[in-house]
Amino acid sequence: MHGGLAGLGYQIGASTIWKILTAAGIDPSPQRSGPTWPQFLRSQAHAILACNLFRIDTITLTRLYAFFVVEHATRHVHILGVTAHPTAAWLIQLARNLTMDLDDAGTTVRFLIRDRDAKFTPMFDAVFTGAGIQVIETPARAPRANAIAERFIGSIRRELLDRILIINQRHAASASATYEDHFNHHRPHRALAQAAPLRALPKRRQTDTSHVHRNDRLGGLLHEYQHVA
Repeated sequence: MHGGLAGLGYQIGASTIWKILTAAGIDPSPQRSGPTWPQFLRSQAHAILACNLFRIDTITLTRLYAFFVVEHATRHVHILGVTAHPTAAWLIQLARNLTMDLDDAGTTVRFLIRDRDAKFTPMFDAVFTGAGIQVIETPARAPRANAIAERFIGSIRRELLDRILIINQRHAASASATYEDHFNHHRPHRALAQAAPLRALPKRRQTDTSHVHRNDRLGGLLHEYQHVA
């Protein structure tokens, strides 16, 4: 490889550049042979958690925040808390609760993906590091790097928060918990071949006719369907 030197017509060979860098004690750039970000996510999905906060606005114009994590492999969502003041101490306590729940359930997690929100302090990361979980920050202004968490925020906003009037923090926590249960046990997911995170698709019936029961939740805002005998 050759290049001009300050436009003066001089040619410098790659071997010359290598010798100059070696003499200066500068190592060559590392080989970028590792997996790409999508390859990493696919290969390690079973051991990845992603987290984020989403906003909830009440009818009194009070702004609330909910913190959640989602398991990459199963899309299982855990909404861990709702508050008007998402302080660092609040997030640290939720992180401690989560790591204890994961340990009790025997769930193995190796990586936690989060964005660069200042609310995620070094002490927040230390809770996960102490549990053997490596925290991975996404690049700045790159929501697609945490796409599964961002997709859940879009889902709960379109299917719940944009269609219901939230009265207060208690109401927000109750509605979020109902949606969490719906999302994990009934809502179909394309990534799971239309199954729900915690419920597999029922086996196809041999007969041509079947009955479907509809269960309405949150006053008919959410509909859940299941086969009945």
